Amino acid sequence: MKPERLAREVVYESQWVNLYKDTVKFPSGLIIEKFHLLDFPRSAITAVVENNNGDVVFVRVPRYASDTTEWELPAGGVKIGESEIDAAKREVLEETGYTSNNHELIYSYYPMNGSSNKVFHIVHCKAVDHVQDFDKDEVSETRWFTKSEIRQMIKDKIITDGFTLTALLLWLQK
Repeated sequence: MKPERLAREVVYESQWVNLYKDTVKFPSGLIIEKFHLLDFPRSAITAVVENNNGDVVFVRVPRYASDTTEWELPAGGVKIGESEIDAAKREVLEETGYTSNNHELIYSYYPMNGSSNKVFHIVHCKAVDHVQDFDKDEVSETRWFTKSEIRQMIKDKIITDGFTLTALLLWLQK
């Protein structure tokens, strides 16, 4: 049995995120009158992109919400009608300038399933050719990191982006 939405009040809607105040009845009979739901119309992907040496490309991204500039994996929204693999190819090219191949969807999950329906997809792929500059409106620089550097960054708690951290921990299990 699943929870049932009894009513919905729109608080905010946009192409990126919606905020609803729902009345929800849970299987036990409990009714929550003001369940705040963050609704994301699109899922997101991140890509673990390896070169022939097994290094992984990172992008340095300034983040307004967390007031940080961090090393992250290439990531972005999946466009309506776009597959996760096609979104990964597009985001890798936009954010790193590399074409990529051998794409494999390795994991999908809900990062905040108690209050949001956002879905994150993790794709693993190989870098092929550097064919263009990265998008300087989104990324300030790119850099390849070795597996040992990545392990040290995780140990030192330098990587704080949850999407990047989850993808790397899954990749390191291989």
